[in-house]
Amino acid sequence: MIPAGYLYKTVSRRPEWLGAESVLEIYSVSDCVSEDFCDFTNYWKHNGYWFFNSPEAMIEIADDTGVDLSLCQLFYYEVYEFEFHQTKKSWGEFSPVAPFGTDVVAPENMSLRGFDVATFLCGNSPECSPLSCNGLATEIPVNRFCLFETFDLAKASIDSGCFENSEREPLRIFAVYSEA
Repeated sequence: MIPAGYLYKTVSRRPEWLGAESVLEIYSVSDCVSEDFCDFTNYWKHNGYWFFNSPEAMIEIADDTGVDLSLCQLFYYEVYEFEFHQTKKSWGEFSPVAPFGTDVVAPENMSLRGFDVATFLCGNSPECSPLSCNGLATEIPVNRFCLFETFDLAKASIDSGCFENSEREPLRIFAVYSEA
């Protein structure tokens, strides 16, 4: 897994339409259900994975925009070094988006919460997390955060075609960490 970076998010409780009763909160990588702390792209402080190398850059943006980060939760992400192309049914390498500097400072006290799968049709930022966005968590076993418990379960679900009728490709697997 490659260090991808940090992101503050507003965590949502499980929506009524998502029938996965075991899910209490949505810790998805995408912002379809649990939104990013703000629309940060115009500040150009994110890295090549469309996250942040450290929390400090987000704190600066929040100060500039008046966002109250005490209402958000800090997440740290690592990404699997390959992405899955559904039409080819194969894994291939990908790189962070240039020219954004990617030099992630590893966290000291974060807990692994599980693994998410996100789509990257445009190739830059996570667009959709089909477990929550498309409701696949009602068909695929997930934990209370709407994430796979293990990397192996996430990869096996992709390999077996569980994501074929969800959002468009490619798919990337993320380890999702949050503060304890």
